[in-house]
Amino acid sequence: MNTQTKTYKLFEFLISFVVIPVSFYFSFNPLIKVALGLFGFVYILFMLLRVEHLKFKMAPNLKWRVFWKNTAIKLFVIMLLTTGYVFIFDKAHLFDVLINKPLLWINVVVAYSVFSVYPQELIFRTFYFQRYKRHVKNDFVFILVNALVFSLAHLFFKSVLVHVMTFIGGVLFALTYRKTNSTLLVSIEHAIYGSWLFTVGMGNMLGFPS
Repeated sequence: MNTQTKTYKLFEFLISFVVIPVSFYFSFNPLIKVALGLFGFVYILFMLLRVEHLKFKMAPNLKWRVFWKNTAIKLFVIMLLTTGYVFIFDKAHLFDVLINKPLLWINVVVAYSVFSVYPQELIFRTFYFQRYKRHVKNDFVFILVNALVFSLAHLFFKSVLVHVMTFIGGVLFALTYRKTNSTLLVSIEHAIYGSWLFTVGMGNMLGFPS
């Protein structure tokens, strides 16, 4: 089977980014869900390594200063908006874990950054861009679809607010990846924003332990 044909890639996209995420919305055996997730991730790693010939190494010419400046500006805006939201709608949880369970906060932030963020970025940015960018000439459409499928992957939370936040996050991460072509940088950005949401008190909504 030619894994580079448009028909194959369309089928691959639908299964990987639509069918499997939507299936997680429904209640069925958790072991089957885990098996589907693991199979999908192994498939994506295989395609990146053996088909796309991706080299997992840090690029030598990353513009760290620009990255940190842009990330800091976006983080400042996110901090203002989310702190205001939690203060108004869920004040009891404002910085609750950070203040009352600092060890849990450290463990969750580390585990989240390593075991959740990086795999997500391999799937939704690295794999998505490597496999489909050459077939979509319109950058706006390409990034919009990326944000939509990233939001769709959080369907199992059954929360409109989560979908809005992950859609916005998907746009930000896609723009960062398009600009830097770096899984490392977009993973750092993702980890910073996600860790902040947990810190400010939105962890329950996003499935963080509390």
